Amino acid sequence: MDAVIFDLDGVLVDSETTWDEVRRSVVAEHGGTWRPEATRAQQGMSTPEWARYLVETLGARLTPDEIARVVIDEMAARYADRPPVIDGADQVVREISRHWPVAIASSSPPVLIHSFLTACDLTSLVPVAVSSEEVAAGKPEPDVYLRAAMLLNVDASRCAAVEDSTNGLRAAFAANMTVFAVPNPHFPPDPEALREATVLPNLAALPAALSE
Repeated sequence: MDAVIFDLDGVLVDSETTWDEVRRSVVAEHGGTWRPEATRAQQGMSTPEWARYLVETLGARLTPDEIARVVIDEMAARYADRPPVIDGADQVVREISRHWPVAIASSSPPVLIHSFLTACDLTSLVPVAVSSEEVAAGKPEPDVYLRAAMLLNVDASRCAAVEDSTNGLRAAFAANMTVFAVPNPHFPPDPEALREATVLPNLAALPAALSE
């Protein structure tokens, strides 16, 4: 194994419920209707993809660019003091970075990824951070993982990916990576998506699992 690539939301930052709250609120404020499947459908989508979904599928009366700006501004405001970092996540990244190159491959916009790295003083330890805004398609397509591996100058098949959601797991498998799953307790992934992953009870178990 030549590198370890982390998802952000749900793996390092406990933000999935916050994304859900903000999007629900913005959709309601602008005349749309939330659907039961909307939360899972958007997990892994890039910003342009979920913005179109909120407008075209859920009926929010804004343009995709407008609704993306409103949602991201509210998320950035909630991150202003400190992102909701999962307990011990920054220490795990530090430990892993002592042994392997580390990257982030996330559906979050760059401003939120960098907010996490800055708040945890990890910028120098995580040389590559890719948002799905910067590639052709979000998860479950593998683009963001393949881009991260390329920027690390390693073969994707020799990378470990750390994921929590159905679409994220599918993206990592599609990139031909070795996948470690830390299932999101708020939005558990589909059992089928976990079938070939190494499932961990929590992120703290990752260093030992990688060593094995």
